[in-house]
Amino acid sequence: MADTAGTGQGTPEDPWRLATPSGSSDYQMYRDPTLDPPAIVCQVGSTQLRYHLSAIEDLHAWLEEQGGWVPLGSADEQKPAAEGTVEAWGRSPGNPVGGWYGLKKGLRGRFGMYMPPLLEALGLAEVEHNPRNNRMRAR
Repeated sequence: MADTAGTGQGTPEDPWRLATPSGSSDYQMYRDPTLDPPAIVCQVGSTQLRYHLSAIEDLHAWLEEQGGWVPLGSADEQKPAAEGTVEAWGRSPGNPVGGWYGLKKGLRGRFGMYMPPLLEALGLAEVEHNPRNNRMRAR
């Protein structure tokens, strides 16, 4: 796996090239404001996930409110997210979108896996890169 964090412009033609926090998988993301609703498209191999475009600013604001390290807690949509994690916040009825940031039913989870490296690449957050149990905090 190459060290590709932060490369790309975040467009379909030049997506951000990222790696999961553990470094075990590479993936790409880009903004697509033409979708309804506007989305961040996450391409992981042949699988495409989509998250509300507002997730970047919303997650950053929430992290600033937390004031320190927050566990990522990544989980598939079908599995419960641990309380107090980025994943749980990304599904919470109390977040700014009132529920799931993930837009494709069946693929709405993994918010805590794919969004943190994007915020890190954009200079909005610091993310740990251990084999497991990673955390993040606002910059």
